[in-house]
This record gives sequence, structure tokens and C-alpha cells, in this order.
Amino acid sequence: MKHVFIIGSKGIPAKYGGFETFVEKLTQYQQSKEIKYHVACLSNNYDEFIYNNARCFNIKVPNIGAAKAVIYDLYAIRNAIKYIKENEIQGAIIYILAARIGPFIKRYSKILKKLDCQLWLNPDGHEWKRAKWNFIIKKYWKLSEKLMVKNCDLIICDSKNIELYIKERYKKYSPNTTFISYGAEYEGSKLDDFDEKVLNWYKSNNIKENQYYLVVGRFVPENNYEVVIKEFMKSKTKKDLVIVTNITKNKFYEKLKENTSFYKDKRIKFVGTVYDQQLLKKIREKAYCYIHGHEVGGTNPSLLESLAMTKINLLLDVGFNREVAMEGAIYFLKTNSNLSQKINDLEFISKENIKILENKSKKRIINEYNWKGVIEKYERLILKSELEYEVEVSLVGDV
Repeated sequence: MKHVFIIGSKGIPAKYGGFETFVEKLTQYQQSKEIKYHVACLSNNYDEFIYNNARCFNIKVPNIGAAKAVIYDLYAIRNAIKYIKENEIQGAIIYILAARIGPFIKRYSKILKKLDCQLWLNPDGHEWKRAKWNFIIKKYWKLSEKLMVKNCDLIICDSKNIELYIKERYKKYSPNTTFISYGAEYEGSKLDDFDEKVLNWYKSNNIKENQYYLVVGRFVPENNYEVVIKEFMKSKTKKDLVIVTNITKNKFYEKLKENTSFYKDKRIKFVGTVYDQQLLKKIREKAYCYIHGHEVGGTNPSLLESLAMTKINLLLDVGFNREVAMEGAIYFLKTNSNLSQKINDLEFISKENIKILENKSKKRIINEYNWKGVIEKYERLILKSELEYEVEVSLVGDV
């Protein structure tokens, strides 16, 4: 039995977030009975429970601001090591999601080596580029990333661009990397068009099907909300710009209001968050076009979901987005009037070309980013490490 301890997500059942959804799907679609998952969950207690046949162990962390996530990972790795020792588990894998605890990892790496355990990392994206961090925190993220890469046995990247970045930036450490993409569901919404939940959402937000451009994502500057809103306001479309995001208690919202005066344009509609996944699928399906301004990080879950559901996808032209969508999308630049002109052009796109784009985008998800395929790759990698561990043990025994 191969034991895999997953640290760094907020835990399962997943309520939101890319890593949380990944862990949910990893356990939900598990095929091999030779793998046992142990999932750290952020909580206010130390309870344990079983979910998707995974052992979930709660980690209680004091609410200390930005450092909370670092403390959470440290508590979780200590808990995992304690469990491994108490249960005399051989050849376990500690899989850490996000490179938050680099300055502390060397100590734990040595302990894990003595226990014949492997340390794996998913570095996520360029966290140190996020605008929300001050200079000191950005410096910490850079240092942490370097030390995590240096001390981990394997780095799993969900973006080929991130893998290339890791290999080039940390070449002197000869990092052992592999690429396994993030995943997405490609089945349509289970809700029909006349479901009361669907009708109420459209009515309450004064939105009509196929008469809106859609934005879904975290409400942070690096997702280029300001560029998207300013350019949309310049466009001639009569359709709405529907923005699904959380703006409560967010200083960025007030700054955006001041910089764009979007409240003067009746087409701009902030509609809050939508946590009902079937409803969100329906909203994506019924959008005229999805606009994606993300430029920091690797493969973005929101982009994958949109490529699977929305007919037209209009993406910021950066390597991460092109890697995923390829010819299944239209691309825009942040230069003045580029996006607004793309929007104007889309008002006259033929039904035939819309269908071509839709088919290409969905094909990308079905062929390259479906969850079952992603999980199969993970299981092969995990079980391969089990075989390698057994060979090492047998060789030691022969000496």
C-alpha cells in the first residue's frame, strides 16, 4: 500500500479553490486500491474523518493573518510525520501544494529521508508576482520557492510553462520535474434552461441568455479587471459584462471604481459569487463570450471550465493561456483599444466560426484536461514510486 499525504489545500469536501477541487477529484476518481490518501484539512479542531475513502485529518491553526497558511503547512507536515512514525509506514509520499514553507523544509526533508519517504511539490504559479503582496512577502515567496525546489524529490507542474521556468531558474539544483495538467469537467449542467434556480438568477440580476460577456475569477489586480472593464466600456456592444467574483471587504473594488467609473455604465454588472457548480456551468454555457485576463500562475481552473462550457473564449495573450487553449480561443493584448476592438469584431462573428471555436476548445479539454485522465497519470506516478521503493529496499537487503 502506498500512503500519500496531501498538504497545502484547505481540505475536502471542496468548497472553492483550485487545489481543493484537485484533491476532491484525486480522491473521487481514485481507481487503484493500492493507494491510501491522507488529506490535511484546515479546521478549528483536530478531528479525523473519511471522505472519498481518504483519511482526512483536521489541523487547527490560530488566525494570525498572512502567516496562517505557513503555520498550517508546518503543523500538517508535523502531523503527517508523527502518523508515519506511529504506524511504521514505509515509503510514504508527502505531497505539498504551493511553495510556502521553503525556509523550514530542509529539516523536514532530512527527517523524511530517514523514514524512507519522498517529498513532492506542486509549485502552483508565480505567487511572488501577485499584487496583493508587499515587497517583504514577495521576497519571502521567492526564497521559499527556491528552497522548496532545492529540497524536494519531485516537482509536479500543472503547466508546461511553469515546468520550463523551474528547470531554467533553478538549473543549478537539477530539479526533478514532471508535467501533469490540472483537470476540468466537460459534461454540461444538470440544470435545464427553465429550472427555477436558473430563471431566478437571470431575473434577479437583470441578465438575458446569450446577451452577456462573462468574467469569473478571484478579485485581484493581476487578473486585469481594470483593463477588461475599461476596454469593455470603450466597446460598442449592447451586451452586458457580467462579473462573477467576491468584492466584499475588498479595497481593490473601491480603487477600481475610482479608476474606471464603471458604475456609470449600465452594462457592467458585478453579481457576486456563484458556489453552486451546476448553476455556474449553466451561466458559462449561456454566456455569449468568456473574457479571461489572468496572467499570473500556471493552468487556471476557471479557464479550463470556460473552455469546456462557453462557446467563445477571449483570453489575454500570455504563454499560460495559449498553452491551454491553443487554437480554441481568440487572444487580446493589454495595449490600448486592442480588447475593445476584439469585442466589437465579435459582434459580427458568424455562427459557423463560433461553432469552430467551440469544438476546438471542448476538444482541448476532453483530450488533454479531463479529470479521469489526470488522475490516471497521478496514480501511475505514485505506483511507479512504490515499485522504485521496493527495488531500493530489495537492493539494500541483498548487500
